[in-house]
Amino acid sequence: MRDHLKSKLLDVPRQSSLEATTGDHYAPPNDLANLPKDKTLNPAAVLVPIVDRPDGQTILLTQRTDHLRTHAGQVSFPGGRVEEEDMGPVDTALRETEEEIGLHRSHVDVVGALDVYETGTGFAITPIVGIVTPGFDLVLDEFEVAEAFEVPLNFFLNPANHTMESTEWQGAMRHYYDMPYEGYRIWGATAGMLVNLHNKLMA
Repeated sequence: MRDHLKSKLLDVPRQSSLEATTGDHYAPPNDLANLPKDKTLNPAAVLVPIVDRPDGQTILLTQRTDHLRTHAGQVSFPGGRVEEEDMGPVDTALRETEEEIGLHRSHVDVVGALDVYETGTGFAITPIVGIVTPGFDLVLDEFEVAEAFEVPLNFFLNPANHTMESTEWQGAMRHYYDMPYEGYRIWGATAGMLVNLHNKLMA
């Protein structure tokens, strides 16, 4: 599993990048030519945790609390904004994961990265992929995280589950991925990054 992932994913970046190659607006048929050219992006990083369960790998996800200022109630990966003291996107992703859900970095084997993902809220997110060894105990930050749950990796690797939806946003129709799973709505940036994971693993 580790060798396969490392052969398919991007090398782990030493620094965060604001050069996004995928994002909320990249899902077809959105038109990149209509995007504003002067938008300032903020660097961020998330951990894409693949839990190596004996009966099959899963993706560990969180559901944000309803009172947060941005992305309230949404399903997401643990992660957040790059801080000055962070030594790169890997450090950001691991630090934020420890703070949000109590998953210590000693359980995480970082194996690569996905494409930098630009969100409509102005972040350039570096998704760091790590294999998580079972046996961990989660301690959720109750202010930020309402729940943590796992979804079989194979669910996201099945393109039949990559549903495309659309909505009007800032005067234009925007299209995005939506992956409902057992009562959870996995959509937007999180779903887009999971599609990127599928594309790299299946390439």
